[in-house]
Amino acid sequence: MQDTAGTWLMTSLTQSPLLIALMQSAASLPTLLLGLPAGATADIFDRRKLLIFWQSWMLVTVAILSVLTLTGVVTPWGLLGLTALLNVGSAMNGPAWQAIVPELVPREDLPDAISVNSAGFNLARALGPALGGLMVAGFVTAHKGAAAVFCLNALSFVGVIVVLIRWRRTPLFKSALPAERLFGSMRAGMRYVTYAPMLKAALYRAFSFTLFVSAIWALLAVVAQHDLHSGALGYGILNGSMGVGAVAGAITLPRLRRKFSPDAIVGTTPWAFVVTLVIMALSRQTALVVLGLVFAGFAWTCSMATFNTCVQLSVPGWVQARALGVYQMVFQGGMALGSAGWGFIAEHSSPRMSLLAAAVGLILSQPIVRRYHLLKGVPPDLTPYASGNRGLPELSVSPEPDHGPVLITIDYTIPSDSHSPFIAAIHQMKHVRLRDGAIRWGIFQNTADPDHFTETFVVESWLEYLRQRERLTESDKILRDQVQAFHIGPEPPKPHRMVYAHETNQSG
Repeated sequence: MQDTAGTWLMTSLTQSPLLIALMQSAASLPTLLLGLPAGATADIFDRRKLLIFWQSWMLVTVAILSVLTLTGVVTPWGLLGLTALLNVGSAMNGPAWQAIVPELVPREDLPDAISVNSAGFNLARALGPALGGLMVAGFVTAHKGAAAVFCLNALSFVGVIVVLIRWRRTPLFKSALPAERLFGSMRAGMRYVTYAPMLKAALYRAFSFTLFVSAIWALLAVVAQHDLHSGALGYGILNGSMGVGAVAGAITLPRLRRKFSPDAIVGTTPWAFVVTLVIMALSRQTALVVLGLVFAGFAWTCSMATFNTCVQLSVPGWVQARALGVYQMVFQGGMALGSAGWGFIAEHSSPRMSLLAAAVGLILSQPIVRRYHLLKGVPPDLTPYASGNRGLPELSVSPEPDHGPVLITIDYTIPSDSHSPFIAAIHQMKHVRLRDGAIRWGIFQNTADPDHFTETFVVESWLEYLRQRERLTESDKILRDQVQAFHIGPEPPKPHRMVYAHETNQSG
């Protein structure tokens, strides 16, 4: 209801297609800028308290917007600014909100839980736009109707805050080490993304997808007003049509998931958007546009729920919110950039040309994105590997937490006929080391004894090394065991841990 009323209010304040399209950018840009910090804070601090704070932020922001709109002093740029502030709260709220889902259901039920969550969200999307349009149309002016919607939205945050206050949270992962600093947490999150191929595949495909399909949301109000000559209620119905299809997609997706792979699902859904974009560009029949939007909504839920599932099943608990923050950043970045671009093209050419350009771009992108596969095979077991039983290594020198860098070397003796498979296997460990905290990694062969290999990696500090040990998952342990199985000798490979020896000043 908020999105519908806000966008339609903008159409009453200005006739500029660019400013109308920028409403979508104002909704998306905060997540583009704040997705990673939002995820980092959600992995560092208590998620329940963070959610209460940001829900309160959104309540205050939309209450101010409702007062300004009711008094008739809101301007196009004021509406854009407050919409952006409202979505700052949404951006900071989003990763923590999604990251609590695995705390509420077993991991094996996570895909269906995400689908159910999506069904609830899209049920609101189906009803909300129509109700928002009806409420705006039910008042004498768009200002009064939009203000009523904004007031109702402000009240809705109160209920969410009450539920969060009453919730007694049990975190899935709780580190025994001191909390990370914000910027260190953000670096660790980006490092994880860099060395997580499954996660990167979902991010690439989500960005490409949203970049082109954003044209629908960016220009739907323009199509409703100028091409279909619909009022606020008509615009709400058009927007709600996607919500109807989205609910149907959420209900159907669990059955589709049992029959088709994630690659097959997200490889099919873009074609529904191609058809819808073409219909919006060329048709002036409202019924045909509604039908196209229903199919697009169905495809939207199937795609977004699949991307979200892939992200959540690709990362362990310690970096869950950061991965979701990056995902939201990439997702909304595609929406913000696409909306601004399609709005610019519409203003300098025509909405029809902009919609057709988005359809062509979506078609041309498909051969490229199909190279990035989603969740191939059985998802990895990302539960922590007996972190409470691993204990600290025996030390003759006890480094301080900030001492470093720390150099770790591991010696292997590998028979000559196993050199090639060993090197291939240990290069898989490279991603694990770098992903979990190492800043440098290498594998070296002794020229005097070719069967002797030494793995080395460097971590910034002793505390980061302890965090790296804590982050080892069951899947990582299996890979480590495969590497060590190539080693021959009476004892398994033993790591040597060395802390950088800084020069000390000596005074006479």
